[in-house]
Amino acid sequence: MSVSIPFNKPFLTGKETEYIEKAVRTGKISGNGYFTQECQKWFCDRYGFLKTLLATSCTDALEMCAILSEVKPGDEVIVPSYTFVSTALAFVREGADIVFADSYPDNPNIDADAVEGLITERTKAIVPVHYAGVSCDMDKLRSLADKYSLLLIEDAAQGIDSHYTSPLTGKRSPLGSIGDLAAFSFHETKNIISGEGGMLAINNDRFIRRSEIIWEKGTNRAEFFRGEVNKYGWVDTGSSFLPSEVIAAFLMAQCESVDNIQSRRKAIWERYYQRLAPVSAKGCFNMPVIPDYAENNAHMFYIVCNGLEERSALMRHLKEYGILAVSHYLSLHKSEYYKDKYKGGELPNCDRFADSLLRLPLFYELTDEQVDYICDTVEEYFG
Repeated sequence: MSVSIPFNKPFLTGKETEYIEKAVRTGKISGNGYFTQECQKWFCDRYGFLKTLLATSCTDALEMCAILSEVKPGDEVIVPSYTFVSTALAFVREGADIVFADSYPDNPNIDADAVEGLITERTKAIVPVHYAGVSCDMDKLRSLADKYSLLLIEDAAQGIDSHYTSPLTGKRSPLGSIGDLAAFSFHETKNIISGEGGMLAINNDRFIRRSEIIWEKGTNRAEFFRGEVNKYGWVDTGSSFLPSEVIAAFLMAQCESVDNIQSRRKAIWERYYQRLAPVSAKGCFNMPVIPDYAENNAHMFYIVCNGLEERSALMRHLKEYGILAVSHYLSLHKSEYYKDKYKGGELPNCDRFADSLLRLPLFYELTDEQVDYICDTVEEYFG
């Protein structure tokens, strides 16, 4: 059977083309115009970031983090092995050695209790990834970063509109607001989208001026446009990280609809959970775990099968019924590029998720009837 339920379908609010036309009519579509500045202000106002800079991708935002962290050859950066390659690659490009950390046994996030044992005198930064928009244990990671004078850089690619609540203080903080720096993604598979796109969030004021220079190709051009200097020039390293106004205009329409988008995605997630919990209770697979300190932003719904063979068989079964379910990351410490460089031990939890985690379709226009059909098909497979 051909696929009738895709894994993802980008959602359009209806205002994207209107805003793109408005951007074109302003006569400035090259970036850092009206919509760029409006988006950046929106994120700061809603989530309390000190400063934000839109980027062409989350990869670019992470590369800006790596430049700002001033890592150099010989420095070490602690990164979960179960993540997308960009989390590590950004720091590899600056010459850093990657120290890969394992996941928790019950969820794919970095095992915060194991991180301290990975810190050496060469460690420069810890980079947690909020997998599926579910927060890492940020109290423990923030405490370690402060104790050893390390940078804490959040890969919040999947974490928009999700929060961490500190068990110590009770404070509820948006993901991306706890680390010194954070990177977000607006790829078409994310909750709010711009096709390709990302954002750097800055929460430590010592990075504000330099981040803007790096963003603008190593120049103080942004200061010039604000009238703070009478000419601009090349003052630092950097690249062309800022997106066009067309991308920012598209993203602004999404930002304005975030509450509506999130409400529907959470309803879909909850329907999956309620329907599949009885099957999981029989030992057929494990369900997502949301720690007490974390929230669920409904970025994805996944199940963890009992091994690679069973996951592959379930994927084939779903595809036979027109449903596209997909696996996710391979463990980076076993990747073709890094396996010969890796000097650490086994990371069994990362490997288990790499072999067993299966993502089910989740997008705004997925109907309740389609969710039920997917769940019925999963139930049928397990008899």
